Amino acid sequence: MNLDDITFKIIGCAMKVHNTMGNGFQEVIYQRCLAIEMELAGLGFEREKDQTIYYNNIEVGNRRADFIVENDIVVELKAIITLEDVHLAQAKNYVFAYNLPIGLLINFGASSLQHKKIFNSRYKGK
Repeated sequence: MNLDDITFKIIGCAMKVHNTMGNGFQEVIYQRCLAIEMELAGLGFEREKDQTIYYNNIEVGNRRADFIVENDIVVELKAIITLEDVHLAQAKNYVFAYNLPIGLLINFGASSLQHKKIFNSRYKGK
């Protein structure tokens, strides 16, 4: 499966969750539901995968991505009224930190599902 096919499947799974659950739940509820849908769709994923963050080659902390799908796509979930630039920046930092080619920012908190695709301009390959 290519990256476009995978992102299409992930977004489809998120739409199923949003259509079933609606908005108004906490992020963790959507995360659990999305895990069920992605499993049913045959997608391989890791949930809440830790990543060490470095500054000048010195460890400065950890981040935890909601999902890493098919070892290529970081998925960050939100359950807020509307996405803002800070959320997009956070998702962009995840694709850089995990060195993955693509990220998806998905928001279940709005009345309609919101999603943004993020490309890693610094991607170095595996």
